[in-house]
This record gives sequence, C-alpha cells and structure tokens, in this order.
Amino acid sequence: MIYPWQTDDWQRLQQLRAHWPPALLLHGEAGIGKLRFAQHLAQGLLCETPAANGEPCGACPACLWFSQGNHPDYRAVLPEALAGLAAGNGDAAEASADKADGDEGKKTRTPSKEIKIEQVRALLDFCGVGSHRGGMRVVVLYPAEALNVAAANALLKTLEEPPSGVVFLMVSARVDRLLPTIISRCRQWPMSVPPQNEASAWLASQGVDNPAELLAQAGGAPLAALALANDENHALRDFTLAQLAAGPNCDAFACGENLQKLPVPLVLGWLQRWLYDLLAERTARRPRYFPGAAKALARCAQSADPAALARYMKTVTRQRAVENHPLNARLVFEELFIGYRAIYTA
Repeated sequence: MIYPWQTDDWQRLQQLRAHWPPALLLHGEAGIGKLRFAQHLAQGLLCETPAANGEPCGACPACLWFSQGNHPDYRAVLPEALAGLAAGNGDAAEASADKADGDEGKKTRTPSKEIKIEQVRALLDFCGVGSHRGGMRVVVLYPAEALNVAAANALLKTLEEPPSGVVFLMVSARVDRLLPTIISRCRQWPMSVPPQNEASAWLASQGVDNPAELLAQAGGAPLAALALANDENHALRDFTLAQLAAGPNCDAFACGENLQKLPVPLVLGWLQRWLYDLLAERTARRPRYFPGAAKALARCAQSADPAALARYMKTVTRQRAVENHPLNARLVFEELFIGYRAIYTA
C-alpha cells in the first residue's frame, strides 16, 4: 500500500500507462515514502488483473510472487547495506538513510553503500531475456545517487537504448548527485512533502506523541519524523543540540568524545539543520527545523559573525561530500565543533 499523501501522485501517474516511459525518476525529500511508492508501482505494473486505477489486485500469481519476493520479471537494485529492503517496504531505508552503516554481526567487511557496476551488468542478462509472463519487466533502483561512476556509465548505455518491455523505476533523494545524462533519459516525477496537517495526523495515528515538533526536525518528512520518535540516539541528539545552543561555549572535545560512535552523516544532518535555522533566524526570524529552540537560536544568531557563519556553512557542505569515507569520526567532530565555536564574536 502507498501512503495517504501519495494518492494524488498515484492517480496522475496512471495517465502514463498508455505510453509508459522506459525510465521514471521518482525524486524528492528523503523520508516521504518514495521507495514504497516505487515498489507498489512495480507490483501494479506486473499485476495481471489490476484495478481500473492501476492498483494491484493482490491475489493473482504475479502479485503473490511479488509479495514473496520472487517474481521472475522484477529486479530490485540496492547497495549491499540496504539489500534486506529489496522485497520489503521501504520505510526503514528512507527513514534512516543517514544510518546505513548497519550492524553486520560477524562480518568483518562493511557492506557497501554504493551500487556497483557488477550489479548493473547483472541487469543486462535480465533485460536480455523475454518476459516470463508476457508482460513488462520492472527494475527498481534505489537510491539512484548511490550509483558509483562505473555503474552509472554502464546504466547510461542501457538507458540510451532501452530494451523493449523493460521499465526502470529510479528513486532518488539527491537528484543533484546524478549524472545529467542519466537524468535526461528519464521521465522526471517530483514527489512533494505532504501537507503538515496530513503528516501530523498520520504520525498521531502511529502513536507519536509530539508529531509537530518531530515533523519540523525532519523537514516535514513523516517517515523521518517517525524514525526520530523511535531513534535510539535521541539522547545524543539532545546533547548535540544543547551544545549547539551554547554557541561560543560549545565543548568541541566533549562532542567528539560522546558522538564518535555515531555515523558521520547523521551528525552532519543535525548540524546542517541547526545552521539553516541560525541563518533563518537572522534573516526572517522563522526557524524551520527547531522552532522549540527559538530563544537559543535568537541568542546564537545575535552573536554569530555573518561572514564566519557563511564560511562555516560551506565547510560543512564540503564535509558532506566525503561523509561516507572511512574517516576518524572523533577527529571530524572535534574539528567541526571547534569551527562552529569560532563563528561567534568574542
């Protein structure tokens, strides 16, 4: 099933059924349910007795195979770190995209967060074989920005000459990281963040006590807000926000000590949201992510040097470009929070 806020996208997409594009790029904010939507769409395309609105029947052989994860005309291409989501729903992938490091038990090799060329090459065999059921063959690729350079170039060759009867459903939260040539060969379909009242109502139905606050921290993405509500790192998140609220008194070394076991992308996300709100407070006095910390933001914004804040925001953006590299997290965090403390005037 798709989420309530995706009904309009579903209905509008059905207009494409008569001339379905070889590649559809579903893109939008992380945590709004794009992967589940793509999986449901794939089931609808493969269903042998779909409803008039394109909904899969759930009872035909194709639907049963799909629900069991073994439909012969369906492939899901994901990084190793997300491989467990290939057949299931995409909630966990989108809600905790920054925490894909994963716990691999006794494995000594960290599962890859990239989609590799071997995975794309394996699609060539799939694309070269006719449909087992006489219908479409469907590929879901998530997240598209995880394609490494070699894999992206190999996929581009397939998209330039799309095999007959094969549909690619590509899902991305960072379309800016895709090759322009890949984007140009896809039908783009932007998926928007749901209205706040609708997202808050859904979160309340999931048992979330403070949906408005969590929704703000998640940038309006309901699945990300739900993940925050169940986040085992909430104490460390609160600690980080308290340190940021301290402005020039932020203890960079305490941050490095306490946060060193967290994924770098996760902490960078917290930091970027706080910096956005600092800038929003200076310019419009309307923080987006942490409205509950408005007083602390106002105090910090008043003492922050505008030029230093702009330079520091660029530094954090550059750090995000290498966030998944094998860095020493403690040193990264110490340097970042020392830099944060330096944006404040004496």
